[in-house]
Amino acid sequence: MDLNTLTLKELKKLRKDADKAIADFENRKKREALSELEKKAAEMGFSLSDLTGAAKVKKPAAPKYRNPSDPAQTWTGRGRTPLWMKAHEAAGGSRDDALI
Repeated sequence: MDLNTLTLKELKKLRKDADKAIADFENRKKREALSELEKKAAEMGFSLSDLTGAAKVKKPAAPKYRNPSDPAQTWTGRGRTPLWMKAHEAAGGSRDDALI
């Protein structure tokens, strides 16, 4: 194929088709590799997530408190107390007032 004889539209379509073919190839190879790794892990009595630690991923804690003055501000109750909670408590409010 002589690229010099193609129009701009044809060249862009060729590039788009080539990019799609490359992405499809890479995805297919990743799926094949994953399948092989899962088979090998199963042969040894494990799941792939057991070996990679994927099952140990923690989810972020859900918010426990909401700022009564600005509902967009929340806090899980863990870590440093946010300034809005400190101000709420200084004004005589309790944490129970801000529970979600």
